[in-house]
Amino acid sequence: MVANLATMLREGTKTSHTMAENVGFVKCFLKGVVEKKSYRKLVADLYYVYSAMEEEMERLKDHPVVSQIYFPELNRKQSLETDLRYYFGSNWQAEAKITPAGQAYVDRIHEVAQTAPELLVSHSYTRYLGDLSGGQILKKIAQNAMNLDGEGTAFYEFEHISDEKAFKDKYRAAMNSLDVPEETAEQIVQEANDAFGMNMNMFKELEGNLVKAIGVMLFNTLTRRRTKGSTDADLSPASN
Repeated sequence: MVANLATMLREGTKTSHTMAENVGFVKCFLKGVVEKKSYRKLVADLYYVYSAMEEEMERLKDHPVVSQIYFPELNRKQSLETDLRYYFGSNWQAEAKITPAGQAYVDRIHEVAQTAPELLVSHSYTRYLGDLSGGQILKKIAQNAMNLDGEGTAFYEFEHISDEKAFKDKYRAAMNSLDVPEETAEQIVQEANDAFGMNMNMFKELEGNLVKAIGVMLFNTLTRRRTKGSTDADLSPASN
């Protein structure tokens, strides 16, 4: 049995993390260039992704592995609904369509929940720890870039978590207490890398709209230099 899954995930996803931060859409976001139409498409995708993940984690909350990392205070579905109302209006449920890459991500979450529930740890880690790690920074970038008036960034607000650092420590401790064999731990790390890949596919789908909005020359200027990735989780939604 492993006792350091959190470390295995951090070390085992470093390359994927760096790759995610070097996707053009993410690099532009981190440099303060955010185009509202592209961003709201991302919010829509994230709504469906989190809806799937939270539905499955609720269903599996008594599973011996999933139960250990089931923290409803992390749930993002409701906050994403708030943001979708802001970006799409009261008819958001009809307007906010999922992209092909977003659908592939959702399908994978449902698949692992049915066939290998312990792999939901990978998806929870990849999304939620990134939300907590980079949320406040990304919130400020989005607000400044899109001239938001205090709305449209509910996704980044964890009103039920008062100390984000302490909660991340609690979450990592929970992962390290999981009673899983080495082989399963390695599968969890691989699934986390796959989750990064699915995130990157969503970002790449949005680049066309962004390039149209800001122009090819500016996009190329912003994305020319490769940036060195960090070692925590990815920055969500502009990486985990």
